[in-house]
Amino acid sequence: MPFKKLHSNIQEKLEYLEIVTPTPFQSNSIPVIKSGANVYCTASKDSGKTTTLILTTLQKLKCEAVGNTPRAVVLVENKERALELYDAFLAYTKHNSLRVYVGYEQLHVDVQKSEIFMGIDILISTPKSMNKLFLLNGVSTSQLKIFSIDDAEFLIQNFAYTALMSITQSIKKCQYVIYSEKMHPKLKRFESYFMEHSKTVTT
Repeated sequence: MPFKKLHSNIQEKLEYLEIVTPTPFQSNSIPVIKSGANVYCTASKDSGKTTTLILTTLQKLKCEAVGNTPRAVVLVENKERALELYDAFLAYTKHNSLRVYVGYEQLHVDVQKSEIFMGIDILISTPKSMNKLFLLNGVSTSQLKIFSIDDAEFLIQNFAYTALMSITQSIKKCQYVIYSEKMHPKLKRFESYFMEHSKTVTT
């Protein structure tokens, strides 16, 4: 039971949300992600990928705020998905000290820089927006522990792929977890760059 081995704060929240039994995907993926390995997670829609992403991020950060620079990054396709995921995270972080921040192209990069500078733990962003932040030294990755990519099919687009490659070159060391419905050859290519010694979980 993967839920039993999660942080007590997460277990309380799951109980409150009446989420009792993990999906088969969650049973398979959570222990592998918790091990610290780079992981490709492929599973069909509604298999619990987004909840897994949230739970494993909170677990990695031990459900508490530390320092001022992000320790978790979540990359998403667009503003709509970024805001959706932000709301989903807030449901789980309401009663702990973790600070979640959402950024996207439509929000001026100087605004993002100044707000991030005030201190955050989890940064949700789009490839273009995050790449711009990196180029302008608007975000530090010195404390980054986990970098997750939600519904990673969008990385097949050249601009998103290029932006991600640029972003990961600035990161010295962290765990990467890629979630998608299918394994695309372009996603597999990341093994040569930042997904070294990766494991694959499929259901």
